[in-house]
Amino acid sequence: MDQDITALTLLFTELYYWLSMFLMMFIPAGFCLYASAIVRHKNCNNAFLTQLMILPVLALPCFVFGWWIYFGFVNGPGAGGFESAPFAVAWHPLAGGFIGIDEFGRSRINGVSWLGFLLMSFTVAAIVAGSVLERIRSGALWMLVVLVGSVLWVIGAAWGWSPRGWMVELMGFHDAYAAGVVHTVAGGFALGVLKNLGPRLAKVSSNKSLYNIPPRSIHMASFGQILIILGLLGFYLASNQPIVDVQSGEGTFFSATNIYGTPVVLSASTLNFFMSLLAGMLVGYILSAGDLRWILSCGVAGIVSTSAGNDYYHPLQAFLLSAMVVWLVFRMRYWLESRFQIDDVTSAVAFHGFAGWFGLVIAGVVLWGYPASPHEGYAIINPLGQFVGATILFWVIGFIPGHLSSSFLKFMGVLRLNPDIEVIGMDTLRNNISRLESENNSDNELQILDDIKEEKD
Repeated sequence: MDQDITALTLLFTELYYWLSMFLMMFIPAGFCLYASAIVRHKNCNNAFLTQLMILPVLALPCFVFGWWIYFGFVNGPGAGGFESAPFAVAWHPLAGGFIGIDEFGRSRINGVSWLGFLLMSFTVAAIVAGSVLERIRSGALWMLVVLVGSVLWVIGAAWGWSPRGWMVELMGFHDAYAAGVVHTVAGGFALGVLKNLGPRLAKVSSNKSLYNIPPRSIHMASFGQILIILGLLGFYLASNQPIVDVQSGEGTFFSATNIYGTPVVLSASTLNFFMSLLAGMLVGYILSAGDLRWILSCGVAGIVSTSAGNDYYHPLQAFLLSAMVVWLVFRMRYWLESRFQIDDVTSAVAFHGFAGWFGLVIAGVVLWGYPASPHEGYAIINPLGQFVGATILFWVIGFIPGHLSSSFLKFMGVLRLNPDIEVIGMDTLRNNISRLESENNSDNELQILDDIKEEKD
């Protein structure tokens, strides 16, 4: 009988994660549509291509060293010695899923777990990539994507989104659905890059005020955001363990648990997900006077704002906290733009970075005294631990590396597009390069160059 239960548990867990991955695949699809619709027509194909290529760019780095960074250290990188984790070593036989039994209990789920890890890495990188659209060089972007998507957020996850992370053990840090280790890190990193990158040429007027650049297709952008929201629901599912004997050794009691191993009710966290989304949409509708561009963006910010504690929140708490944070970050978006001339195309810094930061801090107050982890001797959730953890994720893991790495790229002259290319547009440039390659006649070459100059003017 025990063997039958064990077999069913393994098979159900494997199927559960595969279904989660199916939903999470809507995230890259949504980001591709959203990015291509939020930019101007002359850059829409390039924006789609940029988001599309993040997954293949990240695949090998995440498999070779990103996966190991998460599992290979006791309490996370820099907080203890090395940990035996052969299933996270790329060249080890245990690195892929297999039929059998291993001491780590990862035989059937290791492969699909890594896929979920890759899609979370994509989410971090895509948030950053969306904020810098229309003026960053592709080579520079790929270097930044690998840094934030396969190294930085993984360090944050090992510290605070792991059953044995040092921030969880010592500070009582709690981030059930990765509001901090994904969204806060991405927003902080994006802010560091944007400070060096500067606004788009068309964004700044002669008197240094900023113009509004409307999206190419608000309806397509909204559809892309709907797909992202579906993908985030899969993100929620993948952040849980579906069937665990949480009373092992003291009887049998199966439950779903969060990433830390604390029992949760999946239907309750799912209800909180939608209450947060709908509260954000409602506030977005009110603040923007019904502007479709901001309604779903505020809905996403609402999800982010409560994701740290949605395993514990009551639905009314999720709704009210989401409404409060979304109101705050919506105002802060305009403050960033007007005060510091931060040209954030997708509002990633405010709607992901700031929303995640405030969500973490508020969770420390609302959930003060709740267990951060079921492990004996670990600190409880508390305001100071959440504040320090949120600050580490935004500034130490996010902003500072983003600012330093982009400063180096700027110093080398490879961060930003040539102004002529930025004015012409990446799609126009690619199309005309294709024409040049297909024609050998010098007269045609001269005509094409004249066409480019006329479009620039």
